[in-house]
Amino acid sequence: NKKAMNLKGGLVGCGFFGQIQLEAWRRMPEAEIVAACDLDLERARRSAPRAYQSAEEMLDNERLDFVDIATTPETHLALVRLAAERRIPIICQKPMAPDWDQALAMVEAAEQAGVRLMIHENWRWQPWFRVVKQRIEHGDIGRPVGYSFRVRKNDGGGPAPYSHQPYFSRMPRLLIYETLVHQIDTARFLFGDIATVCAQARRINPVIAGEDQALILLTHQGGLHGAIDGHRFLDLAPDSPPLGDAVFEGDAGALDVTATGDVCRGATRLWVNDVRQGYRGDSVRATQQHFIACLASGAPFESEARDYLKTFGAVEAAYRSIAERRVVPMSEFL
Repeated sequence: NKKAMNLKGGLVGCGFFGQIQLEAWRRMPEAEIVAACDLDLERARRSAPRAYQSAEEMLDNERLDFVDIATTPETHLALVRLAAERRIPIICQKPMAPDWDQALAMVEAAEQAGVRLMIHENWRWQPWFRVVKQRIEHGDIGRPVGYSFRVRKNDGGGPAPYSHQPYFSRMPRLLIYETLVHQIDTARFLFGDIATVCAQARRINPVIAGEDQALILLTHQGGLHGAIDGHRFLDLAPDSPPLGDAVFEGDAGALDVTATGDVCRGATRLWVNDVRQGYRGDSVRATQQHFIACLASGAPFESEARDYLKTFGAVEAAYRSIAERRVVPMSEFL
């Protein structure tokens, strides 16, 4: 049952991930998608009570409390500007933008209009990483020493890879930009801001444009080192909810996030993943609930757009590191 005071939103982009977000919105009594926009009008009609092909038309015709942008990154800046001009709060899918200048322009457009802009970064909202954060803060591993994420999914091989999102094959930047950004942001959530980035990458599948294997070494401002090792040629477990596994080590023990999404300390299972609804631990709904709660309370978003530049900047730093074969300090971007 929807509350009388629920916030009314418009969805821009009704494709693969737009549908995942829509499914989560439908389970949130505090918000409702009343209009949708997609170049495929039929797809928009299936997604909301009122449908549009033009975002401008939707924003002008509807009285919206927020807009959810679920389109591909090259469209984000123009859409953020349209919503900002109309003073409508925005949640926008990652990747934030195709490049650093456009990401910065998005932040500035929202700030100049006095409009709230949150990047939809759902990985840090996966429940196993929230548990890890609580356990580290509780002192379960002592002083953190290091961490590693192993990112795996077997959908990157063959002549027609990435069947759910085939446009991935045409992206000049792929694995770090589209996937490993999640682990970079989760590392920031767990261990604070990043000081330097060192990365290597290559392309294994010749049919794609971008890189599909990468190793990233992050050094955080406190001196902590961590590694992200990713490719999409192997399943660790059938559709592993965390898209791989991870270990977080301290001087008094380690926490493991298994491929099934359980959290272990040694042989002890501290938290069992029994979440069966929604996307990857129902993290999309958790992200959207955070957005709505912060709109209502005025509290800051965890992935507020200016702050999220620290995550996006680390992605840019990784590509600079690959191109120039050096360690890149984050001070070159921020």
